[in-house]
Amino acid sequence: MAKKTLEPQQARSRESTRKLLKATAEVLGQHGLEGTTIPRIAQHAGLTPGAVYRRFPDKDALLEAVVIGILERQEQRLRLALTPDMVRQIPLAVFAEQLVSSMLVSYRANAGLLRALRQFSQERFHTPFCKRVAKLEMRTIQHLVELLLLHRNEVQHPDPPLALSFALMTLTSTLVELILADHDLKYWQAVIPKDDQSLKRELLRTFLGYLGIEQKDS
Repeated sequence: MAKKTLEPQQARSRESTRKLLKATAEVLGQHGLEGTTIPRIAQHAGLTPGAVYRRFPDKDALLEAVVIGILERQEQRLRLALTPDMVRQIPLAVFAEQLVSSMLVSYRANAGLLRALRQFSQERFHTPFCKRVAKLEMRTIQHLVELLLLHRNEVQHPDPPLALSFALMTLTSTLVELILADHDLKYWQAVIPKDDQSLKRELLRTFLGYLGIEQKDS
């Protein structure tokens, strides 16, 4: 009888923790790192602050769990959504266009959350947590490179693995700078694409051009 009673309690506890992590991510996206407080998180999750502290010793521990969870789910979704068999059937230029488009949409839609996660990770530089984040991010990049290398014969570069890795890093860094960086871009309007359609076009042109792949103008 004790075991039957324990199992529903454990299930409720797991569900409460799931709601707490989801609520924390939502509060981060809405209020930023500084505005993400335990009372605000608890209210958003429908819990008491005491219930939060029973699961995590402090806000940093909670945020670490949120960041790791997001990165792990991102990697899992990527591996399910993009399989080698699927990528082999798509020309590299088409795959690159889909990748650039999906990344741009994701960065725009989740800018607040991504900015807060980036700030939190940077503030915990040289910690075991930061090293774990770097490993997860590198695994995702390496998986994308492996998929892109299925079309290595299309890459006009003497070192395709290096070229693809650098092209991905350049793409990510540009999106971070234009969307997530906490500075005013109004003085740069004359030298950056005027809208997301133009931005997507130039990002794709840069990506493919570096790899030496001709792009048909649409």
